[in-house]
Amino acid sequence: MMATTHALAGVVLAVLVGTLFPGSAAGTSLLPVAAAALGGLFPDFDLYAGHRKTLHFPVYFSTAAVVAAIIAVATPSTITVAAALFLAAAALHSVMDALGGGLELKPWLGTSERAVYSHYHRRWIAPRRWVRYDGAPEDLAVAVAFALPATYALDGLAETGVLVAVAVSAVYVLLRKPMVVIAETLVAALPATFVDRLPARFVEDVR
Repeated sequence: MMATTHALAGVVLAVLVGTLFPGSAAGTSLLPVAAAALGGLFPDFDLYAGHRKTLHFPVYFSTAAVVAAIIAVATPSTITVAAALFLAAAALHSVMDALGGGLELKPWLGTSERAVYSHYHRRWIAPRRWVRYDGAPEDLAVAVAFALPATYALDGLAETGVLVAVAVSAVYVLLRKPMVVIAETLVAALPATFVDRLPARFVEDVR
């Protein structure tokens, strides 16, 4: 799924926690909301270095999130709540990737059986393809579904951030497939020494 979808999922998580536990500052204070959004984005920082493996930890992030949540309940503060939300959103991202498409240049073709790597199980989890690929129309629908309660509950800078994320998502959906064509053209024009340094999924379909 799109990075923006994951970020919005983190924001909704913060809003949900803030609704269930009004005194937690989640969903009302900017720091926990920002931490949740960043946690939703964080696993995708491995985009060019072992994507969906290097920073994706479905089991370990989930375990860490439970521990952080216990700490936040025992010693509630803006910082402990923000840390718990960051880890919970990162865990949610790692799990959600298994519901999308495979790890390939053209995931809409459905040729890859690698969705996200589980370090605990030491194997790749197969894609469910409920969302066929990142940037699919249904991916945008999920992003909008997350954005609706977030914009209702938030205001100011946080609300603006949600609206910007939806706008970026819509543009990405429009450009998703044309971007692959451009990438293929560029990779085909590169010298072999440069191509060998690119992640495999960017060159597997053009070699």
